[in-house]
Amino acid sequence: MLILGITGGIDSLFDATMLPSTGLGHDSAAVLLENGQVTVGIEEERLSRIKHTNKMCSYSMRFCFKTANKIIDDLDAVAIYASEDFLNNKLKEFRLHAPELSFFTDIRHLYQVLFEQEFGVSINRDIFQFVHHHLAHAAASYYLSGFDKALVLTIDGEGDDISAMVVDANGKDFNPLKTKSVSDSLGHFYLKVIAFLGYKDFDEYKVMGLAPYGDPAVYRQNFSRFYELLSDGDYTIHQDRIMEMYDIVQPRGRDDSFSQVHMDIAAALQEALETIVFHVLRHFQQLTGHTRLVISGGVGQNSSMNGKILCSGLFEDVFLPSFAGDSGCAYGAAAYIAHQMQPELPVTRVSHAYWGTPIHDDEVGDALEAWRTFLHIEKMDNRSEQVSDLMIDGAVIGWVQGRSEFGPRALGNRSILADPRVASHKETINAMIKMREGYRPFAPSIMEERVRDFFEVPGEHADFPFMSFVLNVKPEWLAQLPAITHVDGSARLQTVSREANPRYWELIDAFGSKTGIPILLNTSFNNHAEPIIDSIDDAVVCYLTSGLDYLVVGDYLVRKKNWQPEDLTNLIVSLPKAALLLREDRYVSYSERGFNYTLVWNYDSARRHALSEVWYKILQAADGELCVGQLMLSLGFSREQQAQVLEELPVLWSDRLLVLRPDSKR
Repeated sequence: MLILGITGGIDSLFDATMLPSTGLGHDSAAVLLENGQVTVGIEEERLSRIKHTNKMCSYSMRFCFKTANKIIDDLDAVAIYASEDFLNNKLKEFRLHAPELSFFTDIRHLYQVLFEQEFGVSINRDIFQFVHHHLAHAAASYYLSGFDKALVLTIDGEGDDISAMVVDANGKDFNPLKTKSVSDSLGHFYLKVIAFLGYKDFDEYKVMGLAPYGDPAVYRQNFSRFYELLSDGDYTIHQDRIMEMYDIVQPRGRDDSFSQVHMDIAAALQEALETIVFHVLRHFQQLTGHTRLVISGGVGQNSSMNGKILCSGLFEDVFLPSFAGDSGCAYGAAAYIAHQMQPELPVTRVSHAYWGTPIHDDEVGDALEAWRTFLHIEKMDNRSEQVSDLMIDGAVIGWVQGRSEFGPRALGNRSILADPRVASHKETINAMIKMREGYRPFAPSIMEERVRDFFEVPGEHADFPFMSFVLNVKPEWLAQLPAITHVDGSARLQTVSREANPRYWELIDAFGSKTGIPILLNTSFNNHAEPIIDSIDDAVVCYLTSGLDYLVVGDYLVRKKNWQPEDLTNLIVSLPKAALLLREDRYVSYSERGFNYTLVWNYDSARRHALSEVWYKILQAADGELCVGQLMLSLGFSREQQAQVLEELPVLWSDRLLVLRPDSKR
């Protein structure tokens, strides 16, 4: 039984989104299940390089078929993470803004045409199976938990016109006990508040990291007006009252510094969220008697809240994967349909999500050699020994091994690694490499068998492979682990098992043998402008445009040569596939007209990047075949213009406003 699960929108990568809202979520992804087991799965952003993309998961689907050596005719079902009625109603809404969609009789017809356009083959409309958004969330966590039965809580902004669901799960039977309307959305509540902190969609985790710096009591009374706890585990959100935040603070500019007021607001918000969720859980735990809890949905990725639930004793065990958000619904929809079609399928605990792009040892050398102008490349005799020594000496390492992780977290295969004992790594990595807020914490990866030695772990289970829980560092280790310990003495940890990831485990073991601490600082391998890296070329580009000391890919150790901006002119340049180049003729004063040159994105016209005229001309002429130097020559640039190109090139590359790659013919 072969089932493809998909999430995301209906417009292609090359379509400029004209609809007001697709209503089809974000974080597009595809996952292929064979007899209930994941064969391959990847988020679209890893391949399209668009963060949180909601474009159709075209790259992901093609990747799944290619990696699994399957074709679309092999499929028994395509599972879509929203209900058929909901999508048919959405299609009617879309027609008001895009009358050409009237061609489609219903959502099955639309998907049928989309798949035929994508793969060039006719497909039966009955192959499409639709799963309610929150049931897909529920299945995404439940079928990976290993629990035979459990209470399931899904919480997000909205999906299928609801914002939360409580489910009594038992095998293939999902019995919804409670749903919450969009007007009571905890996700929307959180977003409306964090807007006052200068944050927006997908920044929620940043506010979670800011909260421990604040005191929730300062604004507890203010926040108590924003929600009300009702009987039977119910609650209501007073969305209209959130504008009372103006009585506390004016919205922070994104480049403004943080004050104690912002920190106290973050703390009060986190406390309010936890208060509401605990109110729900206490009631339904008592009602059902369940001793195991599964959490899913975007709000469910709040690892501070999850750690408190785990430590509360309310449940014997709590589970959620790292991909509890919308991308996980690709797996959840497929798993739900698989268990409906094959009820005898087992529910087994998973220990990893290394489902993505593989790095094959025999391809690494050639891939790196293409970048030889910029890199010193050395093949190591003992990877774990040499890399652990470098980290002990203070180096920060880009680490690329095996198959990439499914979901938004780097779990040791596409990671930046460093010594957790070096306090200055917090500042170095945040400022020079990740280019992000200095308060943001980093996660520790620890050998699974040693986790109780360093962290306060409740209950019997001590496997936390998905960075889904924040737990306290044991007091005796606080001073020795400054780089991974947050201001409140906590850490969002990942346990690493030898079976699930032998190479990463061996590196941590080697580091632990030399230092007595089998823990590494682990953060995602990317900078501020891009998703987590996926391919070897992605890794090299991020390495060259960041302050990383070394890059390790397979058995190869890479160091930067002393290259100059002039060397970049020998690289082939192209426009990012989702970019739009604009030349705007406009008045710049009451009497004077001028031109503006801008790069925007076809999925978000609000993201605008000013370009100089020289770079507008280069990107306009870039055809993916000519290098920067050839384009400057063909455009007849003067010395002054060439100097301007060289001056601006490194920043444009670092911000991923253009694509550079080596010429394979050289």
